[in-house]
Amino acid sequence: MTLVAAIPTLETERLILRAPQPKDVPPFAAFYASDAAGFVGGPLDAAQTWRYLAEVIGHWTMRGYGRWIVTLKDEDEAIGLVGLHYPLDWPEPEVGWFMWSGNGKGYASEAGRAARDHAYRTLGWSTLVSMIAPANGASIRVAEAMGARREDDYTHPRFGTLTVYRHPAPEALA
Repeated sequence: MTLVAAIPTLETERLILRAPQPKDVPPFAAFYASDAAGFVGGPLDAAQTWRYLAEVIGHWTMRGYGRWIVTLKDEDEAIGLVGLHYPLDWPEPEVGWFMWSGNGKGYASEAGRAARDHAYRTLGWSTLVSMIAPANGASIRVAEAMGARREDDYTHPRFGTLTVYRHPAPEALA
């Protein structure tokens, strides 16, 4: 059986979360070429970034869920990548985010809440984590703003020690 997932579009007050598109490669590559990508596996060159974005799209096919490109409602320019992530070397499904534009405006937590809501309401999940590098204070603040609490550490074979932040269960958010 082949699993092919249509990538739904989510909408928040200020944002659109949509499927990655070819036009997203340049801003995605610019982010990954910078030191700002250090917490999420970068920096990467343009070819590596293209392959990684293809992996993001493939996750939807392999798992039936994944991460979205984030844009502002009134613009269709990619400003971040947010969503659900569960590769084979992850201990459990996570909601993750990284923004390369609009930092400090609450976009990551707004998009993260939309992705978490999709996991709970549409996919029927009962729990989610966020795996965060201990020195990534901005991501820790986003997780805490979303109500997640530090739970444990996980040693990833490539990324090293990551801190596990557990999100509130669906019933705790009602």
